[in-house]
Amino acid sequence: MIRRRDLLAAAAATTAGPAFAAGAPGVVRVKLSTRLGEILLELRGDKAPATTANFLRYVDERRMDKAVFYRRSLPPGAEAFDYGVIQGGLQNNPAWVLPPVRHEPTSRTGLKHKDGAISMGRRAPGTATSDFFICAGEQAYLDADPAAKGDNLGFACFGYVIEGMETVHKILAQPVSPTAGVGAMKGEMLRSPLPITARRA
Repeated sequence: MIRRRDLLAAAAATTAGPAFAAGAPGVVRVKLSTRLGEILLELRGDKAPATTANFLRYVDERRMDKAVFYRRSLPPGAEAFDYGVIQGGLQNNPAWVLPPVRHEPTSRTGLKHKDGAISMGRRAPGTATSDFFICAGEQAYLDADPAAKGDNLGFACFGYVIEGMETVHKILAQPVSPTAGVGAMKGEMLRSPLPITARRA
């Protein structure tokens, strides 16, 4: 299991900001292209409108073309590359990052962190910007859990991979630097980050 705190440590602005205001975009497909292959996403703007609209703005304004897949996280001791998460985004690059988007928990959207889920990296709820992760394998512990103590709002899933999980697994298998990264992310940063090209499909 990937530790929940590891994802909370990653890829979001440090303070909350205004929500991105936009109309609900409905169900939209986006293709992510990398040198290892393509990933076709189906984004559920009908269920998570703010999160989907935020991601589409990065795509439509070509901001996501400045992003990379930079991290892969596997359970401790894992040798197979069929369970874990890959993470990508702008890593808070001030030249390209947009204001944070309001948090849409799975308890509200009904979108769960099953195999192929795409979700937003964050610190506190309402701090997600550009950085996202894709799940390989079901990871229900990332869902909101109203019965849990503390920050129990989980992560904002907003769609699923419908083609290209083989590319996700290839990225999971990429070598990492043993020294790069801070805190929980140390040892999980890709030795050679993968540039992303993102377009509506």
